[in-house]
Amino acid sequence: MKKIILFGAGGHCKSCIEIIENSSEYIIEYILDINPIKKKIHKKYKIINEKKFKTFKASVKFGFVTLGQIKSYLNRKEIFDKLEKNNFRIPTLISSNSYISKYSKINKGSIIMNFAYIGPSVKVGKNCIINNRALIEHDSTIKDHCHISTGAIVNGNVKVGSGTFIGSGVILKNGISIGKNCIIGAGSIIKTNIKDNSIIKEN
Repeated sequence: MKKIILFGAGGHCKSCIEIIENSSEYIIEYILDINPIKKKIHKKYKIINEKKFKTFKASVKFGFVTLGQIKSYLNRKEIFDKLEKNNFRIPTLISSNSYISKYSKINKGSIIMNFAYIGPSVKVGKNCIINNRALIEHDSTIKDHCHISTGAIVNGNVKVGSGTFIGSGVILKNGISIGKNCIIGAGSIIKTNIKDNSIIKEN
């Protein structure tokens, strides 16, 4: 199995660990975090200060962003860019409990969580979170650094711009476009196009 370093030791990391362990493809070497003393998420894995990043990159080729994303994508993007700059191999992680169409494309750094559905001709960009029970129908495009949260429904031929957060239980109508860097609050039903940088409050 391949050694991998995880970046970010919050709650989202716990979910990522489970998927990594179930895949039997990677062994988690360390978890790096900016606040390691305050984080104790798993007895099995050591959490190390991210300032020691350069010490560990030489011996481990694989890295993955396990920091969560709600309000802003920028911290996740910063870590992802750092991994690319330091020539880490960034895998795509897919839960064995998810359904991924063979005609879809999932880019590196993205994670497909438990019981998610990815339909045919779907494109998921880099460094995305497709969370538990999210559904993305045919011909939809999710750009880089997005989080499609738990139970969200993205109907067919929808475009979601980079850095956008789609909250839990959101329903996006067929054929609409959501701009980049938007926040769509939990439970919202969106039937029209949404401009860049929009914030839609929870229903």
